Amino acid sequence: MAMPPIVSEQEWQRAREELLVAEKEVTRLNDAVAARRRRLPMVAMNQQYAFEGPQGVVSLVDLFEGRDELVVYQFMDVGPDGFCPGCTNFSNNVVNLDAVRTRGITFATVTNMPLAQIERRKAEMGWSTPVYSSRGTTFSEDCGVGGGFGLSAFLRDGDLVYRTYTTMGRGVDHMLFDYNIADITAYGRKEAWEDSPEGWPQGPTYE
Repeated sequence: MAMPPIVSEQEWQRAREELLVAEKEVTRLNDAVAARRRRLPMVAMNQQYAFEGPQGVVSLVDLFEGRDELVVYQFMDVGPDGFCPGCTNFSNNVVNLDAVRTRGITFATVTNMPLAQIERRKAEMGWSTPVYSSRGTTFSEDCGVGGGFGLSAFLRDGDLVYRTYTTMGRGVDHMLFDYNIADITAYGRKEAWEDSPEGWPQGPTYE
């Protein structure tokens, strides 16, 4: 297997400092993008959605669990015989919801698949995230996710709910702990789309 070249400590430090300049630029750019995100307008949501949860049918307001903000991961429905591997990986990365709740944010997973199906997956994988089925509603389409996967953020004003943000694709996966850890290693995520040196181990995404 190919490996990075071996250099002296001084050469390595120079290369690391050069990369650090680029990393600091990315950090500042991320801060600037986050500032713009905080200035996005919001759009009113339908107040009549009916979500099926473990305790029965609940409303969109109920998903907040009394908090002011809500983030929903929309788990892709790929049919009765399977589960989206990317959504499964994302859900595996969700830990310590208490740290989110202390900031006044509730996190939940919503899917168009039947509740029993997502509950079965939750039990198999040992997830602690609250799960709900939006089957039979237009919730996913109204969030711009359609039949795919995504993250949406909501703000509550009493019983009125507004959507403040939605992201999909790479906007979701850059939040994952395992991907962020892999990104600082020599071989990265080992996925074929990455720009890596010749001979680096690479395979299909989610392999």
